[in-house]
Amino acid sequence: MILEEIKKDFPLLENRDIAYLDSGATTQKPKQVIEAIEKYYKNNNANPHRGAYSLSIEATEQYENTRTKIAEFINAKHREEIIFSKNATESLNLIAYSYGIEKLKKDEEVVISIMEHHSNLVPWQKVTKKTGSKLKYMYINENYEIPDEEIENKITEKTKIVGITHISNVLGTINNVKKIIKYAHKKGAIVIVDASQSIPHMKIDVQDLDADFLVFSGHKMLAPLGIGVLYGKKEILNKMSPFLMGGDMIEYVYEQDTTFAPLPNKFEAGTQNVEGVIGLGAAIDYIENLGYDKIQEIEKEVLSYAREELSKLDFLNLYITPNENNHSSVISFNIKGIHPHDVASILDSEGVCVRSGNHCAQPLMRFLGIDSTCRASFYIYNTKEDVDKLVSALNKAYDMFKKYIKK
Repeated sequence: MILEEIKKDFPLLENRDIAYLDSGATTQKPKQVIEAIEKYYKNNNANPHRGAYSLSIEATEQYENTRTKIAEFINAKHREEIIFSKNATESLNLIAYSYGIEKLKKDEEVVISIMEHHSNLVPWQKVTKKTGSKLKYMYINENYEIPDEEIENKITEKTKIVGITHISNVLGTINNVKKIIKYAHKKGAIVIVDASQSIPHMKIDVQDLDADFLVFSGHKMLAPLGIGVLYGKKEILNKMSPFLMGGDMIEYVYEQDTTFAPLPNKFEAGTQNVEGVIGLGAAIDYIENLGYDKIQEIEKEVLSYAREELSKLDFLNLYITPNENNHSSVISFNIKGIHPHDVASILDSEGVCVRSGNHCAQPLMRFLGIDSTCRASFYIYNTKEDVDKLVSALNKAYDMFKKYIKK
């Protein structure tokens, strides 16, 4: 019953007869988020921090109240440790250019996993080349997991920065980030956690993890597009230079010099995406009202059913860990001998929405010996019926193409 009630909160899913299985790319938005944005524009729209009139003060209060809400949501020690950005990509680039370039020295090392999204990979290529430091990778085993020995062999006294995805956007593997953080700290490195794929599905406590930085995008957790968050420990952020210049991050400007505002403003240049912040606050309210225990209960049942049903299709290659307790939200697959784009097109004609491509993870694809996959990603509004639609559509796609498949 609760699944039916949840689905009613999502207007698009009420209006379209589809199985939406692309929440790893972006989630659908509940009416509570849509209404919060509409209410803001109807009643409170103004540029925050810039006006002494009541409307601007109201906009500022809503904007800053959401910052406080996010700090509490991830258990940050200080509200000024929450920096608003466009998305996780911008947050990761901010860290790379404001921290990485300034701190890294020749022959020091950055360690990331082969699972990383390009956003937590390409910036480190550029930064290590510019600083003369080295980029190393932690590789996965046959279970699509990072073994302990790989962590211990790659993170050394030379390592100064470790970047790790909490959940792989391709494999759905849940990485033991707490263990990686503890080991990296022992070696003197700071750790950046990409929580884009985890925070929609599980409770994040940055103090318990002891993460130095953690980033996520709002649109993957029911919020609007164009709003992201960077969490950083206050003592580290205070020592970093701003990434972008202008607007509210300024304290004083002289003809030849400038001083910058204190945290968090010094990292929030220009007019911010206030509607996105308001929407993110409403999305957090929705998640907290439902509760992570209920979210995981719903998702575990659907994901377990999907694993079981898809494993029965002998024409599929599945790229998932056999350890079900270490797997979340994402299943990547291919029909043997058929290009993923063709498969996704057939699925679309059957009302099933999946992603096809390299999922911004080309190094991982090469490591797996493939070019691309189809990816089904699940969230709270998905049901076993959605899985049945997926299986039915895959059988139809295979029947259409099987005569062309080379044995």
